[in-house]
Amino acid sequence: MSAVLVEREEPIAVVLLNRPEALNALNDEVMGELVEALEELDREDGIRCVVLGGSERAFAAGADIGQMAEASAMDMYEARRIDRWDALRRVRTPLVAAVSGYCLGGGCELAIACDLIVASETARFGQPETGLGIIPGAGGTQRLTRAIGKAKAMDVILSGRFLDAEEAERAGLVARVVAREAWLEEAKAVARAIASKGPVAQRLAKESVNRAFESTLETGLDFERKALYLAFASEDAGEGLKAFTEKRKPEFRGR
Repeated sequence: MSAVLVEREEPIAVVLLNRPEALNALNDEVMGELVEALEELDREDGIRCVVLGGSERAFAAGADIGQMAEASAMDMYEARRIDRWDALRRVRTPLVAAVSGYCLGGGCELAIACDLIVASETARFGQPETGLGIIPGAGGTQRLTRAIGKAKAMDVILSGRFLDAEEAERAGLVARVVAREAWLEEAKAVARAIASKGPVAQRLAKESVNRAFESTLETGLDFERKALYLAFASEDAGEGLKAFTEKRKPEFRGR
């Protein structure tokens, strides 16, 4: 059975982690298949947004502890398991995380690596690694801090407490909170809204927002300005502006 399920519903795709017996714990098989699936979808012109989810009970309850417990420091270094998160950063297609239930440790880091999170009211976010004598190592200490601030990130990481969906939304980690039964359908609706816009502009906007998240204001503004000029050079920009003046729906081609 595949560890990752892929459904194409053009112009979006849905990628679901499929290891229910382990609450979608992220072992090498899951991460390998996930990166391969996302990179393939990123190359497809017909896919303009991807939803990444788990199950109603758990998005992902963390890394595979059994696998990690048997690994030495050199095993971790040589296997370059965490490098797979770098591959996620290179995916240009917008990624929407659909989170229901537990979203802990590496699962939380995976959700934060997406562009936005749509969470069920049942969602629980946490970084409990210090309780195992280790620390978050796939971006948790960095992305979580940037998303919710130092004080709350310190609380979550050092005390091991979980954030429920409502608190996560207030803190800025989650974009939208929805009813228990709507977690996947609402995420797909968000993805379709994203996919309806100009694909070139969406990718450039994603890069620009990430630059604001990761760099100084001056660097971000400089990148944004150049991205705007690049967007104007696209065929989509001409179509979008013309369609607005002609009071019709634009037909974007991703060029």
